[in-house]
Amino acid sequence: MAQGGSRQKRKRKQRAPRRPSGAAAMSRGYERSRRKDDEARAALEPLERPTAVTVGAVVAAVGCASNLVALALGPENAGPLVVGAFIAGLVAVGMWRVRYWGLLGMQTILGFTIVGAALAVVFAGDVLRAVVALLIVAGAGTLFWFLVKAMARIQMPERPDAQKR
Repeated sequence: MAQGGSRQKRKRKQRAPRRPSGAAAMSRGYERSRRKDDEARAALEPLERPTAVTVGAVVAAVGCASNLVALALGPENAGPLVVGAFIAGLVAVGMWRVRYWGLLGMQTILGFTIVGAALAVVFAGDVLRAVVALLIVAGAGTLFWFLVKAMARIQMPERPDAQKR
């Protein structure tokens, strides 16, 4: 019985196909995978600017303009208005050009806006202020959600060294 078992092991070893070495197999598999990826990318239609990105760019531009108008009215402390106008303008341009960093900047602004407005709801002195703050939370939250979906479509930009591959 011991011989029969060893004979079967020898037959299995003889039937096993020869596989290429690990490095050669990985290289061939990588090339095949890369070719499939390239074919899939070639078949894709170019994306238009998502509506949420356009809306976000307009909102950021309005924020920049409102800071500039407030600055023109001559406030006592102009520093925060200048910084706010610069950041909102930068974000508006980045979003209009559909840049990933522009969307990240807008989501940061929206996140702070949502938290600030939620705190304003908690400490609102009357019903009107609470309703306005709730509307701000709802609007900013909705735009934030749609920008998350748009970021998934835009994806991170490729690294500069990715062109060398």
